[in-house]
Amino acid sequence: MKTVTASDANRHFSKILREVQTGETVLVTSRGRAVARIEPVDRTSKEQEAAKQELLEYLRSRPLQNLNISWTRDELYDD
Repeated sequence: MKTVTASDANRHFSKILREVQTGETVLVTSRGRAVARIEPVDRTSKEQEAAKQELLEYLRSRPLQNLNISWTRDELYDD
């Protein structure tokens, strides 16, 4: 596990996220004390899959909206 200070985490957040995406866990400290842990998400989590299925079921149950859009995307940006 890699350890970084809060100020370094702030300065190099994008780099830390890239490291986390590759599987690294990062411990963030402030004044020598651990305050946070940034770790990869368990993408095969049963809770995450259940939440996804619940959302999809909800969306399927909702009626489609018939908005009768008569404009094009290009017309949105006419001067």
